[in-house]
Amino acid sequence: MADDLSMNPTRDDFAALLDESLGRGDFAEGTVVTGRVAAIEKDFAIIDVGLKTEGRIPVKEFGVDDAGKATLKVGDSVEVFLERVENAMGEAVISREKARREEAWTRLEGVYAKNEPVMGSIVGRVKGGFTVDLGGASAFLPGSQVDIRPVRDVGPLMGREQPFAILKMDRPRGNIVVSRRAILEEARAEQRTELVSQLQEGEVREGVVKNITDYGAFVDLGGIDGLLHVTDMSWKRVSHPSQVLAVGDTVKVQIVKINPETQRISLGMKQLQSDPWDGVEAKYPVGAKFKGRITNITDYGAFVELEPGVEGLVHVSEMSWTKKNVHPGKIVSTSQEVEVVVLDVDASKRRVSLGLKQAMQNPWEAFLERHPIGTAVEGEVKNATEFGLFLGLEGDIDGMVHLSDIDWNMPGEEAILRYKKGEAVRARVLDVDVEKERISLGIKQLAGDPLAGDVYRKGQTVTVTVTEVTSGGIEVKFGDEEAPVTAFIRKSDLSRDRSEQRPERFAVGDRIDAQITNVDKAARRISLSIKALEVAEEKEAIEQYGSSDSGASLGDILGAALREKASKE
Repeated sequence: MADDLSMNPTRDDFAALLDESLGRGDFAEGTVVTGRVAAIEKDFAIIDVGLKTEGRIPVKEFGVDDAGKATLKVGDSVEVFLERVENAMGEAVISREKARREEAWTRLEGVYAKNEPVMGSIVGRVKGGFTVDLGGASAFLPGSQVDIRPVRDVGPLMGREQPFAILKMDRPRGNIVVSRRAILEEARAEQRTELVSQLQEGEVREGVVKNITDYGAFVDLGGIDGLLHVTDMSWKRVSHPSQVLAVGDTVKVQIVKINPETQRISLGMKQLQSDPWDGVEAKYPVGAKFKGRITNITDYGAFVELEPGVEGLVHVSEMSWTKKNVHPGKIVSTSQEVEVVVLDVDASKRRVSLGLKQAMQNPWEAFLERHPIGTAVEGEVKNATEFGLFLGLEGDIDGMVHLSDIDWNMPGEEAILRYKKGEAVRARVLDVDVEKERISLGIKQLAGDPLAGDVYRKGQTVTVTVTEVTSGGIEVKFGDEEAPVTAFIRKSDLSRDRSEQRPERFAVGDRIDAQITNVDKAARRISLSIKALEVAEEKEAIEQYGSSDSGASLGDILGAALREKASKE
């Protein structure tokens, strides 16, 4: 029975016999195997890889010599990629190109694991970058990884073997990403470290301007760049580096600072020149007047160049005697030449405080010189406030007429209503405070105080003009036309006869005589009475022409007095 079983082979036995008949042995599809060139027929090489069948590969895949002829010979051993053991033609399907690719991937994975560079050449352009041949394997080189700086023409780099850094590998997907920039940066870093070690702070070197920015210029010191900041180009103010330098200029610079950690180098040009701030306090003493040029205008003032490298600030508060809360740009302009006075110097902080207004005469001093106290001036009403009137005077300054100095007799709140903005008004200078920049004016003082001295006395008879008639009496004025005195005659003082104490019997503009019954200078009030005048006149007539007891009637006496008075007039 056992013999019968041995005579009937199993399925595994048949597989083994098939492998043996095909000569496959340990060969596996999808691997690289070693074969021998059995023959060369026209453009194909017949490769024996140890199978019962052979494979065919185009000769050109094995390379050619300088003359363009194939270098492959019969009997050469070559490595090929076994895709399939047998195809429909009964041949093994093999590839030299895929064998090279597999070899390359294996080699590149070892290089990638060690983080080492790999040699390759740029062979083509694709979207977003370039194709690089890494000795059988194709890799992608992004456009941003070609060089440290953007490269406009990649032509000179095409086909040239050069080192690349492998950034990423994905064998299942067949993706390799490389960088030329990483190699350049590493080389540059090594070179920079070596060059930085050769430099010393304070050393003077020559360099070439490579690039100019808004904040400075980059200078090549022979393989390493340093930054020359705009503030270190010159002692004087530089608005933009292009005002001083141009790309390609050879300049002498001093190494100001070296940062060993970042390897950044700060350069300076002004450090090779003498510092204009040395002895600045002696050159610009406080109180001295100098000419300068406006270099910059800000919200808080303007900078004035006294000499190249030395600038002072005129604060907005020191720009004008009269223009307050005005932007400096409305007072001065850039590049304008001005006269300034030195207010303060701080050499340690490199600061000079200047005054623009101090170089001009104080307008309040000038006003006082031309218009001493007591002088009459004319001004335009600028504004009316609860305090009084502001008049615009010569020299672009203002003077104020206080409410109490507008009219002798009328309350200020009423008197101020008579004046309109823009109206020309005459006034007298009462006081000038130069330090506080104040001028006090008076309108009523032009005519003098009507109550001053003994111009008006109790018992004095005055002729008045009726200005207003009310139910309680009449308002009158008298005296100087420029500064008249106003008074009010009460109804009870209009006549000694009660029937005549009627205000309506008077009209505005009527001129009548009245007697001063009281003068109150403190209250600035004069009391008048027509009744008191009539009583006084009667008394005087009786004394002069006799009493009624002697036989003459009161009417006769008064009539005689009035006739005599009329004859004298």
